[in-house]
Amino acid sequence: MKDGFIRVAACTPETRVTDIDFNSSKITENIIEAAGNDCALIVFPELSITGYTCGDLFLQERFLEKALNALMEIADKTKDLEITSVVGIPLINNGKLYNTAAVICHGDILGFVPKKNIPNYSEFYEMRHFTPYDGETDMWEDIPFGDMIFENEFMKEFTFGIEICEDMWVMDPPSNDLAASGAMIILNLSASDEVIGKAEYRKKLVSMRSAATVSAYVYADCGMGESTQDLVFAGADLIAENGTILASSKRFAGPSITYADIDLKRLAHERRRITSVRMEDDFDRIFFDTEPVNVLDLNRQFPKHPFVPEDSRDLEGRCEEILTMQATGLATRLKHINCKKAVIGLSGGLDSTLALIVTAHAFDMLGLPRDGIIAVTMPCFGTTSRTRSNSEELAIAYKTDFREVNIKDAVGIHFRDIGQDPEVHDVTYENSQARERTQVIMDIANKEGGIVVGTGDLSELALGWATYNGDHMSMYGVNCSIPKTLVRYLVSYESQRTSDIDPNLSKVLKDVVDTPVSPELLPPTADGTISQKTEDLVGPYELHDFFLYYFLRFGMSPSKIFRIAQIAFEGVYDKETIYKWEETFIRRFFTQQFKRSCVPDGPKVGTVCLSPRGDWRMPSDASYKVWLEDLEQVKP
Repeated sequence: MKDGFIRVAACTPETRVTDIDFNSSKITENIIEAAGNDCALIVFPELSITGYTCGDLFLQERFLEKALNALMEIADKTKDLEITSVVGIPLINNGKLYNTAAVICHGDILGFVPKKNIPNYSEFYEMRHFTPYDGETDMWEDIPFGDMIFENEFMKEFTFGIEICEDMWVMDPPSNDLAASGAMIILNLSASDEVIGKAEYRKKLVSMRSAATVSAYVYADCGMGESTQDLVFAGADLIAENGTILASSKRFAGPSITYADIDLKRLAHERRRITSVRMEDDFDRIFFDTEPVNVLDLNRQFPKHPFVPEDSRDLEGRCEEILTMQATGLATRLKHINCKKAVIGLSGGLDSTLALIVTAHAFDMLGLPRDGIIAVTMPCFGTTSRTRSNSEELAIAYKTDFREVNIKDAVGIHFRDIGQDPEVHDVTYENSQARERTQVIMDIANKEGGIVVGTGDLSELALGWATYNGDHMSMYGVNCSIPKTLVRYLVSYESQRTSDIDPNLSKVLKDVVDTPVSPELLPPTADGTISQKTEDLVGPYELHDFFLYYFLRFGMSPSKIFRIAQIAFEGVYDKETIYKWEETFIRRFFTQQFKRSCVPDGPKVGTVCLSPRGDWRMPSDASYKVWLEDLEQVKP
């Protein structure tokens, strides 16, 4: 139950059509196995006790009695297990035969949920045997029969509702109302036969059902063992969480149990965050008392770089889309103010390089000549020949108006005016350079009738790693919602894209990617290399981006983020390192809010953004005490 994680399973059992004893014994074995794997909830296919393809044998009274007896035996044999099981069974109620899901817990049948939508087209003819259910919640003897929500007594987020096969495929599936009434998990007992192209469509449907209902969706399908007289079944089990497929079985592979660890607190956060999610209470609550494992040994993976697509096949398309969105934002602003020039402080680092790439795209969109882009390099005390050279080559390759303004003398005069000893390399020494650079490009923009394009990224905004009224300020910030890990990928993509068009540009871009991240505000080392490396001071950006994503996107507690970060970065950082930089992240995120409260306009690209005008509104005086106290509970 810790952090809201529970393990669920979809099972395709070994099946023999109409051999109820065999089927029930295999179901029991699967339940026992799942419970031994710390699974809290397992669902089986439609009519799993009898088999789905029984045809007119469903009308045989003795057959139905045998199925009911088998259900009671399954309940009895699993009564001592801390698991809730859902199996499919044909059931007579009030003189009609229903295709139902039976919920089993601690030896009891908690309820029967009947199928609402009965298919009667193409290869399906269930109307021949089963009645569609559209009534109010009823009783079967003393057991609830109808629509209901099942709720765990120990974990309030552990709630589930049930729909059966065709119910998912209709225009208004029951899962809509179930989720609106509080079901965090939707179970689907299915018998979906295989035809060409159906597997991918079904997978998308399960994914979208979970997204539309902001739920976990557990789909259990019939497999080999069902009759192949007219149909073939593949056992296509699927588990999704809010639109993401967490696990899927291998089709046509025989009996299997597919597990996934779902995050119920994450789903609950999403429902609170999305205020348009409809919430009501239209269903009876049935409580069950299994106690999920307190600290689950998670089998779930978490990507190290959540802002970057995991699938390399998606990366090219995603990068192109992001660059287009950034460029569209800037192009729209330029067109609106009838501006034909843009000024960029080009340092030869990742952020300013990306800003230049985006600005070039924007000028191309508008049909403006690229020499309207004024790329200004402003060497000072910490500038290295590597970054200076890269700046010039980039500016020339993109056909911009390249200018150099050496600010050493201006900063020296400023030091004299304010009484700063140039030998004292403190924050004043550093920030004076950053503010001088911003003054230079702002004044050039005024002189040329252009606007200053900001270069700062989302990671720097989160950490406050920007000089207030220095690089913190611009007239339009194209990178404001791009985290550092994604900036690196975008510049790498541009390098790949230009490799055949302009090999020299591609080479320079690769070198920019390989250059250590640095503001270059301190003198270089004796051999002329960068002495001030940002990640040595504030920590690895890939860690901070990870913290940022789960803190903002899902409102996770620091202790939970620490837990999943250890899984994501196993073999990369030890737990002491992760803890150290997460503590730094919390302190900096809270104390640097004042910088985020007055940032320039810029386009939102991803799901996480820190604009004070939209995504993130936080008082600059908020205390971080609650969050640090939570993290201290798991201090290694």
